[in-house]
Amino acid sequence: MARKIRVGVLFGGQSSEHEVSLASARSVLRAIDPDKYEVVPIGITKKGAWVTSGDPMAQLRAGGQGDVQALEAGSSVFATDPWGGGRAEIVEILPGKRGSRELTARLGEALDVIFPVLHGPYGEDGTVQGMLALTGIPYVGSEVLGSAVGMDKITMKSVFRDHGLPVAPYLGVTRAEWERDPAGVQIRAERLMQYPMFAKPSNMGSSVGVGKIHGPEEFDEAITLAARYDRRIIIEQGLDARECECGVLGNDVPEASVVGEVVPGNEFYDYRAKYVDDSSDLVIPAEIPHNLSEEIRRLSVEAFKALDCAGMARVDFFVARDLSQVWINELNTIPGFTRISMYPKLWEASGVSYPELIGRLIELAFERHEDRVRNKQALDDVGSALEV
Repeated sequence: MARKIRVGVLFGGQSSEHEVSLASARSVLRAIDPDKYEVVPIGITKKGAWVTSGDPMAQLRAGGQGDVQALEAGSSVFATDPWGGGRAEIVEILPGKRGSRELTARLGEALDVIFPVLHGPYGEDGTVQGMLALTGIPYVGSEVLGSAVGMDKITMKSVFRDHGLPVAPYLGVTRAEWERDPAGVQIRAERLMQYPMFAKPSNMGSSVGVGKIHGPEEFDEAITLAARYDRRIIIEQGLDARECECGVLGNDVPEASVVGEVVPGNEFYDYRAKYVDDSSDLVIPAEIPHNLSEEIRRLSVEAFKALDCAGMARVDFFVARDLSQVWINELNTIPGFTRISMYPKLWEASGVSYPELIGRLIELAFERHEDRVRNKQALDDVGSALEV
């Protein structure tokens, strides 16, 4: 009988999307094939403690108590081993004598692959991906570059624009610029765009910190809200448009799912509409002409390649009401992953079930890792050439 693949499912994190990550991870943990995979849950609390002992999901769902339990009952950490043949291990730190903490046990065998189910900063932005790259362990999703660019909306739109992809007018500013000269920022935005506009943290997802600016009197409040979540703020042209989304799956030869449409229950598809009110509708496939659907699918793959993404992404679009124009809004490298989230539902409508999707992503992680280790790490004979 073949040995099961040991999969570390990483969830929680220190961003404002912590609870969204828990919801996604619960779905993954329930759906992953137990006959093929041995799952090791790894939770990251809001304060940054890594938890593997006991029930990490239960500890993190306990809210603030999760951090207390992690510290009092035993904190778990991830031991990196860049030269260990691509195998990372889980170790546990328990309270030692006289209140000290000492390394006391290794938890099981090495992991074969990590499945990050993290959203937002310190999880989706390349930080965790960089750490995993140092361990030499395969991991699901984009590498550091794709993750970092995909997280920062200002940089992402700049790359899209340079690749000839359609984006709506926008302005990027820093929190320091706003605090130093708020009137100047408003003048720049009004010269470039018309009301309504949207203000967003450049590095955040799930519509956290997003505000709609209907007129000049709302500008200050919306920018101030966005600045609470990030030092970089993006101001975007508001569009009277439909919201469509498309999933991408693959590495160097990605494929696009069917296209879906979001019909927001609120004025726009904000955090409450996504996760609290359950008032928005997801229409799959989107009720748009076939040629427009194919164009969105093509643009999704092009956006995925432009950011050098890997594994998965969900690409969000605005479609003019008269269907005359399409704009790329953003790309998410770790989209919501509950059974009712748009990304899994798009692939289910495309013929890939939720458990199959998880398996495909793990396979893609191994594929990308094998390609990564082909890179040479040193120049031939450089050591002897540098000897003096």
